[in-house]
Amino acid sequence: MGQRVDLWSEVIKSEEEDGDIPKIEAVYQRRKKPEKSSEPVNLGWLVKGARTSSVNGPKRDSWARSLSTRGRESIAVPAYVNNQPQKKPARRNKPAIPKGKVVKAPDFQKEKEYFRDIDAFELLEESPSPNKSSTWTMGEQVVPEMPHLSTRLEKWLISKKLNHTCGPSSTLSKILENSSTHQESISDNDAFDPLTLKTPDKSSAGNTSVFRLIPSCDDSLAAEDVPVRKIKMEAIDLEDELKRLSLTSDLIPTHLDQPFLDLLSACGQMQPSNFMEAFSKFCEPESIVKIGEGTYGEAFRAGSSVCKIVPIDGDFRVNGEVQKRADELHEEVILSWTLNKLRECETEAQNSCPTFIKTQDIKVCQGPYDPILIKAWEEWDAKHGSENDHPDFPEKQCYVMFVLEHGGKDLESFVLLNFGEARSLLVQVTAGLAVAEAGFEFEHRDLHWGNILLSRNNSSTLPFILGGKQVFIKTFGVQISIIDFTLSRINTGEKILFLDLTSDPYLFKGPKGDKQSETYRKMKAVTEDYWEGSFARTNVLWLIYLVDILLTKKSFERSSKDERELRSLKKRMEKYESAKEAVLDPFFSDMLMDQIS
Repeated sequence: MGQRVDLWSEVIKSEEEDGDIPKIEAVYQRRKKPEKSSEPVNLGWLVKGARTSSVNGPKRDSWARSLSTRGRESIAVPAYVNNQPQKKPARRNKPAIPKGKVVKAPDFQKEKEYFRDIDAFELLEESPSPNKSSTWTMGEQVVPEMPHLSTRLEKWLISKKLNHTCGPSSTLSKILENSSTHQESISDNDAFDPLTLKTPDKSSAGNTSVFRLIPSCDDSLAAEDVPVRKIKMEAIDLEDELKRLSLTSDLIPTHLDQPFLDLLSACGQMQPSNFMEAFSKFCEPESIVKIGEGTYGEAFRAGSSVCKIVPIDGDFRVNGEVQKRADELHEEVILSWTLNKLRECETEAQNSCPTFIKTQDIKVCQGPYDPILIKAWEEWDAKHGSENDHPDFPEKQCYVMFVLEHGGKDLESFVLLNFGEARSLLVQVTAGLAVAEAGFEFEHRDLHWGNILLSRNNSSTLPFILGGKQVFIKTFGVQISIIDFTLSRINTGEKILFLDLTSDPYLFKGPKGDKQSETYRKMKAVTEDYWEGSFARTNVLWLIYLVDILLTKKSFERSSKDERELRSLKKRMEKYESAKEAVLDPFFSDMLMDQIS
């Protein structure tokens, strides 16, 4: 094997002879402590014969030593490249806070109000997703301009008017239903879809609210081409609405139930009235006089009208009886308005009569008895000795007040003069019940002598229409009016109204031998406690009761022949099943100027 040639040594030797590569030696120095200066400093190592560079960075002593110990000085820096970490740019300092000034914290009040209004507003419909363009429907969208001081109540009122399908709060809706807010379109096209309502934004304050209705369209439609339609809305007097709300706030816990709201609706009211407000429409309050009483209420004269006041829905007894409920009085209100139709003597009427008392008005009232009513009650008590409790009612007590025409005195106190007046009484009651049976399947079911009023007038006859046939009944100068339909049953054509007397068992436990108590028990036997059914026989039972009252309780000029006729009538009535059959009895034949066949 030949002599080994060291190629690396020859390469180094030839380069040194040519003088192309400078000789490099590592020179070490002690690191100097850097001075505080804004100028860059040299942090450590220098290479002899190469360009020096001052950089800020970590120590590189170990890297320099490795080069020298490995004998590779020739490749240390043939072409210098700065591989040291670069200095990070200095942070931009915030301007100094001037002395004596306090820096305010960021104010996000406007942002808070914006999101608070959005959270408080009740969306009428879930907003369609903008990511799915197909869910956006064509048509008009509503962009309301709300007053600056918008509130939840104001927004609710506006949305309620625009969207009748949204479910309102039971009490608030009823109180504010007749709000002064009205919509008035000022464009030719008044139809718009309330379901496209958008959440309203606040706008500048003003006395009117303006709604801009913008039809949905594709993106190609320019903004200036969008037709705009406006709806003017009268300013909502929130202060007045809230006052009215506060006046009825006591009503909310007790009468939030639907029967009470239905009762208000049947009386044409949004909220209860007070007594003086109701009475003032018919008389001067100082002229109010009590004229009668019953188990469930009091009767006062107001001018030419009579006001019957019945307390309802209280949690304590009145005159020893549980107070009537709103739903019971609601049915009596509808029944009273229905019987009013029988007084309409139209040419095409099939059934009409003047027998049932005319109802002039019905109101729901709330509050204690006014001092004027207390005074009238006490004056009656001092003169007649009231059997009712003194009317000390609380603030929250509610009543139904029936305003009726003055029908005269009840049969118990009215003085009949002769047999002719007694016959007139019987024929008017019988014919009236026959007409109501034919018209509405009516049954009074409580026709005692306190519920028949009599008055004298100059009329000699009264017109009746039964089944389309008209007759005139002789009156002998006396006209009767039937009142108090609390226990009555009627078919209005839309529904059957009745009172389930099985819930009042004490009604049938009156003393034996008492004509009124016996009549209640006879009714119970006829109906077999099915009080919803039609049993015209109950009307006949009360006609028999009236004959007994005339024979045993009333004194008037009569002969023995007259009494025999009454007893014979009573006997024949035992066979009749309705008042229509009874009115054809021979006892009434000469009282009818045109015979009913």
